[in-house]
Amino acid sequence: MRLITILLFLFITSCSNQHHDWLSYGNDLFNQRFSELDQINTTNIDQLDLAWQIQTGTKSSFQATPLVKNGVMYISLPFNDVIAVDAKTGQEIWRYKHDRNKDWPMCCGPANRGLGLQGNQLFMGTVDARLISLDVKTGKKLWDVNVVNNTVTTETIENLGTHNPLKENFVSGGTGVGMNMAPVVFHDKVFIGITGVGYGLHVDQDKDAPLGSVVGVKGQFGRPGFLAAFDIKTGKKIWQFDTIASTGWEGQMKNETDDGVPLNRNIEKEKASLTRYPNAAQFGGGSAWTTPAIDAATNTLIFGIGNPSPQMNGDSRPGDNLYTVSIVALDVNTGEKKWHYQQVPHDLWGYDVASPPVIFEKNINNKRVKVVGQAGKTGWFYMNELTTGQLIAKSEAFVPQNNMFKNPSEEGVVIYPGILGGSNWSPVSIAKTDNLAIVSALHAPIKYQLHKKNKQNTTEFTSSEPVDGEQYGLLSAIDLNKGNIAWSYKTEQPLIGGSLSTRGGLTFFGEGNGDFNAVESKSGKLLWSYHLEAGVNAPAISYQIDGKQYIAVAVGGNKIFGFKQGDYISVFSID
Repeated sequence: MRLITILLFLFITSCSNQHHDWLSYGNDLFNQRFSELDQINTTNIDQLDLAWQIQTGTKSSFQATPLVKNGVMYISLPFNDVIAVDAKTGQEIWRYKHDRNKDWPMCCGPANRGLGLQGNQLFMGTVDARLISLDVKTGKKLWDVNVVNNTVTTETIENLGTHNPLKENFVSGGTGVGMNMAPVVFHDKVFIGITGVGYGLHVDQDKDAPLGSVVGVKGQFGRPGFLAAFDIKTGKKIWQFDTIASTGWEGQMKNETDDGVPLNRNIEKEKASLTRYPNAAQFGGGSAWTTPAIDAATNTLIFGIGNPSPQMNGDSRPGDNLYTVSIVALDVNTGEKKWHYQQVPHDLWGYDVASPPVIFEKNINNKRVKVVGQAGKTGWFYMNELTTGQLIAKSEAFVPQNNMFKNPSEEGVVIYPGILGGSNWSPVSIAKTDNLAIVSALHAPIKYQLHKKNKQNTTEFTSSEPVDGEQYGLLSAIDLNKGNIAWSYKTEQPLIGGSLSTRGGLTFFGEGNGDFNAVESKSGKLLWSYHLEAGVNAPAISYQIDGKQYIAVAVGGNKIFGFKQGDYISVFSID
């Protein structure tokens, strides 16, 4: 059987001599998610139809980006199984079944966002905090390393007391450590970070609960996060960058962001609390959610860091909490920090840097300058100079904003964007022909409420709950020269999943209702839509085999957002 599998693999790769591959999460090291293919374009998009579709057998939230090399598609499934299929027909070549440690608490559900690929090796981070390498020809495991050996401290919802209106909606337990991001590979290293360390109690995965509901508990819970480099041949760790500063994590303690937005902090109170919580950084959080971007010319790796721990309650963590809610640049060879830019110091609102950074060039003073862009949960698209981290520009808000950076109160304060964003984990695409960044965004107002100690309550905590009213999505195009919103396309449901832009003048994106769409990149005009059997909440890719262009997307919905789940891989082409 093994011999037949290898022969099938070799036959497919030898026949695919006219191919255009998709080799990494963002298609290139810059994470631009732009395809140079233009066979499918604005003049013939109405002819695009389903070429093949398969069901993987794992029906759950599906966020992965497929990879394609030499006519073979590789895709990681929920719970970290992996399949290889013929990218022309969908015929399965091999399947890897992940032996998950079921005693390990998952931090963030079963979904992962994809694989890394180099040479004859695939790489995957798992929900049980392991980094695994597989042989691309057979799916055989080459090595398997435990990235962390302990979970975060847990806290139960029962400890919040009996006078708790949220008790029925939340999981009675804590959170674990895992890996959600797709790893990125550069030279002899694979880079990946851990998630789940920004301690907060999230909704139970097995119950229907309000979208955006989270509890933040005052106290010292959690652990620091990290991003690390591993040797591709052995899995041995080469270096580790801790996402919490080992010294000086309190920062400058300014009462505004670096770009001048007031934060409503009580700086004197925070300074007075420093001596009460001298070890706060040991529990500091800072998950690494985002697949890094890499600039090979300067050996610079760029990635984003999540919220501090505990989530939404800053009393026990005075200071700026560096390097949480920051974009960070590292030396790819050593892991040494080159610079950081903190979008939100002392975050109380869950404004993780969740959407992956993207590198592009921008005209500044008649010079082409490399820029790092990132679509924030705050609702702004940040543009930082690659070599220094200096903020060059911040876009117009791509979603409505209200009560930004207000403190939670006992009555509750309605804030948007809230803990969901803005832009959540959805990767942007760069429409290079039109000089636009295409952002998948959402409008979901949240009420932040402080629950203080009383006779019934034993623990002070902060809650995040959705409010009655309209929720919707926005596909927004940011002009990379001016920073303004070039156009927006509104959807009935919050947008989550990301986009693909192509040389054919098209941008593809999916919706939770099952619609898979293409708009004209320069205008946002809807040109094509195809309805699928589950939510389309993963980013699409494009590839070419034997002169034919294909568009592929994982179709499995998203349980947290209430979008119908499935187990499809759907691939489109023009006959």
